[in-house]
Amino acid sequence: MARLDRMPAAERAHLLALPCPSYPGTPWVPGRPLAERRVAIVSTAGLHRRADRPFGPGAGDYRVIPGDTPAADLTMSHISSNFDRTGFVQDAEVVFPLTRLRELAAEGVVGSVAAYHYSFMGATDPRQLEGAARRLAPLLAADGVDGALLVPV
Repeated sequence: MARLDRMPAAERAHLLALPCPSYPGTPWVPGRPLAERRVAIVSTAGLHRRADRPFGPGAGDYRVIPGDTPAADLTMSHISSNFDRTGFVQDAEVVFPLTRLRELAAEGVVGSVAAYHYSFMGATDPRQLEGAARRLAPLLAADGVDGALLVPV
């Protein structure tokens, strides 16, 4: 995992100088408060259960991850040679924060956690994902999901 204190001074200075946008505290879409929403995780980490078909080059589909899937049963078939898998290997919550989401539900920050979660292959042209995203929307609706934790990887 990249650490600022281990980077060359010029690269560190460049990254620290990048602007960080701020956003208003009001939602940009109307709807119920987060504490009343059912939330699913949608990741682009190329995650799937070990028994599932791995992602291949140019994959434009997704994998379903049941909420009771143990972290040890998740694998990553992200195909980008530039992708650092170290964080995932050390802690799957880095790219699939299901335990954290459950904690937020227990604290009342979110209403409930969806029964199913989803992962796409991030190393894919986003235009190739639109069809799969449209096919995913009814599955989310059937699970009562009205909020998503997007985890771009």
